[in-house]
Amino acid sequence: MHYLTALTYLSLSQIMMRISTKGRYAIRVMVDLAQHGTNNRVPLKDISKRQNITVRYLEIVVSFLLQARLVQSFRGKGGGYRLACPIAEISLLDILRCSEGELVPVQCLEQAVNRCPLAANCKTLPVWTGFYELTHNYFKNISLEQLLHEENAPPPICAHSDDNC
Repeated sequence: MHYLTALTYLSLSQIMMRISTKGRYAIRVMVDLAQHGTNNRVPLKDISKRQNITVRYLEIVVSFLLQARLVQSFRGKGGGYRLACPIAEISLLDILRCSEGELVPVQCLEQAVNRCPLAANCKTLPVWTGFYELTHNYFKNISLEQLLHEENAPPPICAHSDDNC
């Protein structure tokens, strides 16, 4: 069986790669801004109420989004946050990278050049590389626009070997 085919049948809990609260909240903030802040500036207290996330934690999350230039900040009366790009141009991968870093399943894939002394003969490296490519491409191909319009949402990856999803 090809590595990528085998990976599609694994459940994410079996792989043990988890997106942190910070990453999940970053996606929720971006979806909220896409829904409520297209032409408006949205205060954190409004996002806090709708998403049930403390303003203090939102300040941390938004700092990563600002650094990545995914959102813009406006101070003063009428201040708040809004998206810095059109929703069709922002992928979940963009959001997760700024909050989680690179989504690699093993340490040896963290750098562009694999410096692991075992890489040349590693029998498991193709599995981890395939898993990385699978998750990278999955999140890259989901935009905020797709999340807002559920009919355009990507199909789930089947986690069952019998294809009964």
